[in-house]
Amino acid sequence: MHSALITAADSGLFTIGPDLTVHRLGFGAMRLTGPGIWGDPLNPDEARRVLRRTIDLGINFIDTADSYGPEVSEQLIGDTLWPYPNGLVIATKSGLTRQGPDLWAPVGRPEYLRQQLEMSLRRLRVDCISLYQLHRIDPRVPMEESLGALRDFQKEGKIRCIGLSEVTPEEIEKARRIVDVVTVQNKYNLLDREHEPALRYCEQHKLGFIPWFPAGAGKLARPGGPLDQLARRYEVSLAQLSIAWLLHRSPVMLPIPGTSSVSHLEENVASVNLRLSESDWLALEQLVAR
Repeated sequence: MHSALITAADSGLFTIGPDLTVHRLGFGAMRLTGPGIWGDPLNPDEARRVLRRTIDLGINFIDTADSYGPEVSEQLIGDTLWPYPNGLVIATKSGLTRQGPDLWAPVGRPEYLRQQLEMSLRRLRVDCISLYQLHRIDPRVPMEESLGALRDFQKEGKIRCIGLSEVTPEEIEKARRIVDVVTVQNKYNLLDREHEPALRYCEQHKLGFIPWFPAGAGKLARPGGPLDQLARRYEVSLAQLSIAWLLHRSPVMLPIPGTSSVSHLEENVASVNLRLSESDWLALEQLVAR
């Protein structure tokens, strides 16, 4: 597939909350950091080119977090893309702290979330964050306290919409009694479908479902295997096949594949035009189910 003529607009539209309408294929900005999602990117110039290219390619939904770097991803977005084009939705997250490369620990105390929100606003150069997500529920802090803080931020006009990450249907249901939840961001891909019940819940209640690690295929991706054969037949990469499957899988699905390379970004966006035959979608679904 030739990516030059293809943009994220071809992925269709989804409205997050009351009025944040985005193209369904977004961009996850976690990879715009150093190894282990720690420190500055190895190639800062390429990271900035990636961000600028997302806009060229029609992506208007960018997902980041204060813990990516930490701070690095948000800072890069603010420095590179501000002033933002009309209609760009930047989502960020708070509630995970960093102790080093690949180390993450939840902290959901209201005063910590408040501090992180103020810093995110500053780094992203905005007065209000379109979508603010609780990165993890902290088992040591009552959900009412963490989400109560986000409800306060919303009343103050500092955040517009509230999302959750890595949650079960029961947790979403409980959270919705405290705040208006509009999105759920859970790990989900061809191979890892542990959160199928959460996806079904989001479909039922018209919540956006943001799959992180969307291009993961694990052992399904082995050379010469059925997935590899299917990708070869359509002359696409396994990542493109994985992203196309997600977009096909559900109308509330908002994949955010991330990368630190412009060419890989273009390849990911090209997946929106991948059209499999119904028999091949079915075969892929059966392969995944096995």
